[in-house]
Amino acid sequence: MTPAHMAPGHPSRSTRNDENVTRWALAARSGNPEAVERFVRATHRDVWRFVAHLSSDVNIADDLTQDTYLRALTSLPRYAGRSCARVWLLSIARRVVIDRYRSAAARPRIVNSVDWQAAAERAQPAGLPEFDEGVALRDLLDALDDTRREAFLLTQVLGLPYGDAAAVAGCPVGTVRSRVARARADLTGWLNAAERDTTSPTRTSWDPSGEPRYRSR
Repeated sequence: MTPAHMAPGHPSRSTRNDENVTRWALAARSGNPEAVERFVRATHRDVWRFVAHLSSDVNIADDLTQDTYLRALTSLPRYAGRSCARVWLLSIARRVVIDRYRSAAARPRIVNSVDWQAAAERAQPAGLPEFDEGVALRDLLDALDDTRREAFLLTQVLGLPYGDAAAVAGCPVGTVRSRVARARADLTGWLNAAERDTTSPTRTSWDPSGEPRYRSR
């Protein structure tokens, strides 16, 4: 199974939808309550998913989302509409996550190889939930290198064009494409390893580095 088979099947982010979000953001600059509500409602799900995956901690996703909108609404009077409001908002969300972990002294991420193997195995059956909604698949995303996870999330889960994803991540478009390709390779390798392991007489524990650890049943 490849990550393409797990894709959520979302349509590309429509230009019309992004134009509406930008229009509401511009209208909200003056404090128009209806425009503010429309802007938040249209973007809230993407912001929550982005910060949840980027932080690898769904327990703080609500707080990060709230902080994102507090910053965004405070900054709205200075938003000139030169870029898509959704991209502008996700850039703020990214900064909120970075600031949160800097203030927490950037705690290290610990990879549990058994957990990742179990996540890959749970991702095998047909009839998968959407890629970004399934717990097992979310675990696999969280196992990715931070920059690869961000690029994959922005383009393959949230559906942003590569140019917009590059604007959010603050890097060239080519870098985003490379990170997405490597993320796909990582996910494919883990899933294929787990699939082989389920048919092996000796069960193998795989970690995200791709190194096997053999153990008896």
